[in-house]
Amino acid sequence: MDKPNVIIIMTDDQGYGDLSCMGATDFRTPNIDGLAENGIRFSSMYSASPVCSPSRAALLTGRYPGNAGVRAILAGHRRASGLNDSVPTIATALKKLGYTTGIMGKWHLGLKEDCRPNSNGFDEFRGFLAGCLDYYSHIFYYGMADGGKNPIHDLWENDKEVWENGKYLTEKITEDSVDFIQRHRSEPFFLYVAYNAPHYPMHCPQKYLDRFPDLPEDRRIMAAMISAVDDGVGSIRTELERHGLLENTIIYFQSDNGPSRESRNWLDGTEDFYYGGTTGKFRGHKFSLFEGGIRIPAILSQYGKTEAKVEDKPFIATDIFPTILDACGGNPEEYKLDGISLLPLLKNEKAPEHGYIFWEMEEQTACRNGKYKLLINPRAAEEEKPVADVFLADLENDPSETTNLVEILPDICEEMKNKALEWRAGIENTWEENFAKNYSLTR
Repeated sequence: MDKPNVIIIMTDDQGYGDLSCMGATDFRTPNIDGLAENGIRFSSMYSASPVCSPSRAALLTGRYPGNAGVRAILAGHRRASGLNDSVPTIATALKKLGYTTGIMGKWHLGLKEDCRPNSNGFDEFRGFLAGCLDYYSHIFYYGMADGGKNPIHDLWENDKEVWENGKYLTEKITEDSVDFIQRHRSEPFFLYVAYNAPHYPMHCPQKYLDRFPDLPEDRRIMAAMISAVDDGVGSIRTELERHGLLENTIIYFQSDNGPSRESRNWLDGTEDFYYGGTTGKFRGHKFSLFEGGIRIPAILSQYGKTEAKVEDKPFIATDIFPTILDACGGNPEEYKLDGISLLPLLKNEKAPEHGYIFWEMEEQTACRNGKYKLLINPRAAEEEKPVADVFLADLENDPSETTNLVEILPDICEEMKNKALEWRAGIENTWEENFAKNYSLTR
């Protein structure tokens, strides 16, 4: 049997409710919905972090962010540290199995030479290294802060800077992805398609905006940007079909974290609060460990082989590395992973049980076990004070996390709090021993 190709598609700051297959009723995403109609749609998939760099590091390494060496949003200057090349990625593992590997789009895991994609298992890289760009000029936004004294252009082919001024970034990522598939159609490949949309700045060609003339302006731009991504997913599927590769390709789709409440639409860094994304029924946004910051839209599909279903058990993005490696004939036991393999789901078998799942973000720590979730110092949004010292939720009966059960279930609270603190202490030790001295924070 031929080794399956693997494609991971990641969106940026897309909320749980920002797909029609996840409940959106004001716009449609037919191509992404098509993945769900031919695969597993997760109702309780989590990112490993409520912000982008740690979330991406965890997905690619199968480790919690602190164990991967990336715990916060990374800097975007050209000396910025990030994902150390001593930490294996999915790309590293698949290269050992004979795969050609490529990333098209957003990296945001460091700009130093040993932190770039080509040093972390990727044969090919077309995209940008920092956190967010102007969608047309490809100027790094935070490089234009401080009165515009430090503009940084950020578009690359491997280690070569390239200029495509005026090219809409979402469409470029799609075109580069289709080109990669076309060129490597005769060999097993791993392709990581990392869209920047719908992360701010809220830029979109008029042709996409025209699809949604009746939506409020903030929601209209969000829908248009996601629609451009959805078209891209359709183009990728069409290219796979054209070469007879669709049924031998595992496709995984997810957002990196929950929707943002902020928008910087101007190169001077002016910030506007923005509410175009939706978390559905969940509390919190990006930066928060409440469900809205970490529960994400996610789909795992292999056309013609994976039966359509909705999986309600909780899983986390660290599970994708071992799942893919398992499916491609590798051995997850060779790697130091925090995730578990979901291969039984791809085989249409019963989903495995995960056990405890953990998160951290600055002073916040959280864990989930079964239907219960405990949070320490949780914030509903960035720059807000914690809503409680400790918060215990029953997600089965209160998915919006409105009622704190600390006083009602003290034994469960104490057990989960101790688990969370023990895990966090281990993360801090790993961090100090292996990563802290070489790390630079902030955007």
